Amino acid sequence: MKTKLLIALLLAIGLATACTERVSHPMDMSQALENAASNADHEALAKHYEDAAREIQLKADEHKKLLSHYEAKGYVYGKQALDLQTHCRGLINAYEKAAEENLEMAKLHRQM
Repeated sequence: MKTKLLIALLLAIGLATACTERVSHPMDMSQALENAASNADHEALAKHYEDAAREIQLKADEHKKLLSHYEAKGYVYGKQALDLQTHCRGLINAYEKAAEENLEMAKLHRQM
């Protein structure tokens, strides 16, 4: 019973953290995209996307470390070790895909 309560608490904290760690945009993206006309505008957008990709990749790297820990110390987490590993792999894949997409957007804006 204590284990289930602990897992539920950890998942709740994880979900709350995931929801609050959104990357805030220093600019109104829809407005910036609509108004982008000059090379400087597109360069600013490209830089924004590259910065976002770097931040996202840092999160992926953090979860890679967690995954490594869960794999090495799975015996500490018992039955939940596989769930934690799967969760980390899913986040790693999502973060890496988002980083790639941001880099692709930066590339497209540099070509404009």
